[in-house]
Amino acid sequence: MKWGLIGASTIAEQFMIDAIESQQGNKVAAVLSGDAERGQAFANKNGIGRSTTDIDELLGDQSIGAVYISTTNEKHYPQAIKSLAAGKHVMCEKPLAMHIEDACEMVSAATRANVVFATNHHLRNAGSHLKIKELIAEGRVGEVQAIRVGHAVYLPPHLHGWRINNPQAGGGVIPDIVVHDADTVRFHLEEDPVDVVAIERSESLGKNVEDSVMSIWQMPSGILVETHEGFTVRHAGTSYEVHGTEGSIFARGIMTQQPVGEILLRRENQTEVQQFSGHNLYHRAMRLFMEAIKKGKSPSATGTDGIKSLAVALAVKEAATSGQRVKVNYGGT
Repeated sequence: MKWGLIGASTIAEQFMIDAIESQQGNKVAAVLSGDAERGQAFANKNGIGRSTTDIDELLGDQSIGAVYISTTNEKHYPQAIKSLAAGKHVMCEKPLAMHIEDACEMVSAATRANVVFATNHHLRNAGSHLKIKELIAEGRVGEVQAIRVGHAVYLPPHLHGWRINNPQAGGGVIPDIVVHDADTVRFHLEEDPVDVVAIERSESLGKNVEDSVMSIWQMPSGILVETHEGFTVRHAGTSYEVHGTEGSIFARGIMTQQPVGEILLRRENQTEVQQFSGHNLYHRAMRLFMEAIKKGKSPSATGTDGIKSLAVALAVKEAATSGQRVKVNYGGT
């Protein structure tokens, strides 16, 4: 299958071109960029045959069967709707859209077009998170009581730009990182947060957007989830803890695009190191995406998963802004 890239992005260059072409017969054939010079340089550097600034030109190419969207957040909705109307399969970056209604419309449009629509939530593809899900499912921690997520990092300078100063483009740590944590918790627990409370602030990087937030979510089962996301924390590393009636999981360094980190399972007075697969996260996501196209299976993270992670992030933003406890609005999904 030939692919079109909608967005000459860092993630496309560092991870997704390789992931797409890791699947037999797949080739990136074209890239769309708002800047002709940048797009051509990106194409030349990455061995892509064609660059364009016209989305209609890219989507009008009947040889292209799928697109990967990784533009700034406010562009995801109109670009996905056009791509779906053109009959293309779509892998879209998170968050799917700026508004829950738009995300729901994207999923409905994919259903009408009978094409595969997926959200690029990479963490649920990691061997570490698959192991945590397995440990929970096997009852190794007993009944889950609480989860703590530490996903406060230092945003590298080359990624600053719109993420730290442009709310209209979807900047801020909530749309950038909270969506990942929401999808990961949902993946592990197989339930959706009911309501949230939160406090945000801008410490040093954020200009008109938040660069730090802490929140607490309540799950339908009563499980409490505590999260800390940030762009300004240089030395903490990332962490993920699951606490249950029979044991606890302590994971470090696993909230990442790389297959790294450590997982410890503590039960009674014993601590066991847990081994997990070191496969490439994006290769797995793309393999499942292609199986969804060819065999009718489900992609790793569906459009509905993207709606629900966006819904949690929007609720966290509203709670942090209003100072009130906010019920999560899933848009009827």
